[in-house]
Amino acid sequence: MIELPNCPKCNSEYTYEDGNLFVCPECAHEWSESTKNEDEKAIRDVNGNILNDGDTVTVIKDLKVKGSSSVIKIGTKVKNIRLVEGDHDIDCKIPGFGAMKLKSSVVKKA
Repeated sequence: MIELPNCPKCNSEYTYEDGNLFVCPECAHEWSESTKNEDEKAIRDVNGNILNDGDTVTVIKDLKVKGSSSVIKIGTKVKNIRLVEGDHDIDCKIPGFGAMKLKSSVVKKA
């Protein structure tokens, strides 16, 4: 038997195929496998919002800067971010600190 994916919306295991779409009978959500792959690749902030190049984000907690005694304070706004591959998935310039890499788990979309 073919293993079908659980519903991405309600996590139901009772999904079925309808042509090239998957359907959840419990919440009526329909999706394709390509949509699922695109959503998995998307970089999301701490609240689950999808981030894009050029967005403005806000730091949600104090961050120690490696090799310095400085701290990036909570609430610092960072404009014009660039998304990159890797563990630290945001390239940006922070006012007063310069170029830096951040994790998407420590920012929220402004």
